[in-house]
Amino acid sequence: MVEIKAKLKIPRSAYRLQVKGQLRLPFASRRKGRLETRLVSGEEVTLRLPLGEVLRGGDLVTASDGRVIEVIAQTEKLMNVVCASAAQLARTAWQLGCEHVPTEIAEGFLRVAADSALADKLRKSGATVTQVEAPFEPEVEAGAPHAHSHDHGHGDHDHGHRHKH
Repeated sequence: MVEIKAKLKIPRSAYRLQVKGQLRLPFASRRKGRLETRLVSGEEVTLRLPLGEVLRGGDLVTASDGRVIEVIAQTEKLMNVVCASAAQLARTAWQLGCEHVPTEIAEGFLRVAADSALADKLRKSGATVTQVEAPFEPEVEAGAPHAHSHDHGHGDHDHGHRHKH
C-alpha cells in the first residue's frame, strides 16, 4: 500500500509539479496523522504524517512511490454563523474557542460543524445560524499535537494537560 508521509512545504508555483492523484477528506480526517483511506481514484493509501500536521485543501503531499498528491477539502454539512455586530461575532468566536469547537473564521461570519444543540445555543445568544455545505477549514492551534474533548469545566483541577485561555 502507498504511504503518504510528508506535506510539501513549498508553494505549488515554485516548481512545475505534476499532480498524480487527489485525496479528498473531511476536516476531521485531515487533522489525523494516522489514517487508512483512499484516493479519489479508489486506490488505498495510508497517511503517516508527523504529529500535529494538519492537511488543508490545496496542500500537496508526497507518496512513497514518488507521486505528488493534491489534498481536497471535502464538502461538509456546516453552520454559517452571523451576528449583528463585530463585537457579538468576536464574543461568539471566543465562546466557541472556550468550548473547543473547531471554528472557521471568515470576514463577517464563522463556520462550525452542523450540530442542532449548538445551533440552538448560538441562536439563543442572538446569532443567525444557517445550514451550508462547504469545505471546512477551521483554525487550529499551531503545532497542536492532538484534539481532545471534555466533559468538565476548566477549574483549577489537574486533568492531565494544560490549556491556553
